[in-house]
Amino acid sequence: MQQPANTPPARRRRKDGQARREAILDAALALFSGLGLHGASVEGIAERAGLSKTNLLYYFPSKEDLYVAVLRRVLDIWLDPLQALDADSAPAEALKDYIRAKLTLSRDAPQASRLFCLEIVQGAPLLRAELEGPLRALVEAKAAILRGWRAEGRIGAHDPHHLIVSIWAITQHYADFAVQVNAVTGRGLDDPEFFESVVASTQALILGGLGLRP
Repeated sequence: MQQPANTPPARRRRKDGQARREAILDAALALFSGLGLHGASVEGIAERAGLSKTNLLYYFPSKEDLYVAVLRRVLDIWLDPLQALDADSAPAEALKDYIRAKLTLSRDAPQASRLFCLEIVQGAPLLRAELEGPLRALVEAKAAILRGWRAEGRIGAHDPHHLIVSIWAITQHYADFAVQVNAVTGRGLDDPEFFESVVASTQALILGGLGLRP
């Protein structure tokens, strides 16, 4: 998008730089999710982003730096719905919203989920600090909310960590194993009717286990 003629040069440069950075991250996600860290090349990512290799390395000094930046952005995207889980919310509605948001991400950003899955399966060598730091802190904060609801009798007995991991496992399966889902059902999340049936089924399964009505 062309900037207005009266945009200050410094602001215009910042916007152009941010746009290039996002283009690089998008291109890197597409290639890393399909080829992995070692299979993707800096040259291929730069070509996909419409930049020279030298220009790409100005923003990200190495392929490993770029890979970690992509993973961090993926983690931010995938954890954003969990951030919204609030102690003052009605448990059933909050959990239903969280499940829908996670399945929406599986539908709309499957490459992000697959790349994250690939990193975890490999032992998270470049993301372990993020998992043991910010991710763990966030999960502990939300587990405290779930414990509070349990103590108040608002939801049934459960282990908060197992509940969160179970929601992750179900919702992200539809992105990470989309080929398998399509093979056994003949459908995917891009089918609106199938998407809504997955949302409703997952909500019923999780809420039912907590003694809540979907």
